[in-house]
Amino acid sequence: MPETTFTPGPETQAAYREALGSFGTGVTVVTTMTPDGPTAMTANSFASVSLDPPLVLWCPARASRRHDLFTGAEQFIIHVMAQDQEPIAAHFASRGSDFSTIAWHPAQGQPRLDLCLTAFLCRRSAVHPGGDHSIVVGEVQQVWHRDGLGLIFKRGRYGDFTGRG
Repeated sequence: MPETTFTPGPETQAAYREALGSFGTGVTVVTTMTPDGPTAMTANSFASVSLDPPLVLWCPARASRRHDLFTGAEQFIIHVMAQDQEPIAAHFASRGSDFSTIAWHPAQGQPRLDLCLTAFLCRRSAVHPGGDHSIVVGEVQQVWHRDGLGLIFKRGRYGDFTGRG
């Protein structure tokens, strides 16, 4: 495929999205407890910010119906998904308040998904504007971690580290 050159803008949004998709990212599901019960959102925009204090960030889309629930949440849990948890990630990408078929349990008052590779219980530290997303910074309060292979997202598809996807 030949190389293309373009300036990001409204007319090149599809090409820009495709270019960003060449970078494989880990897949997370972020959960929080609301007055109506647990809610979740799948996100691949997650990064470590600082070791001291322990800060991480993630970026919910402003167009999401769940955006305000998460940017207003005092606490949340960021779950790093295992390679076999694609169905859970796909589920929460569209059905954030449906936990009926998902294994989870309360942890420090927040919904913690079972069998994830890592879960970071966070207290909201800051929320910043980030274009069509918000940048949510969380101070990590507790971590649960186990060994295993992670789920990735690249070029609009889920995959793993075994060559699939």
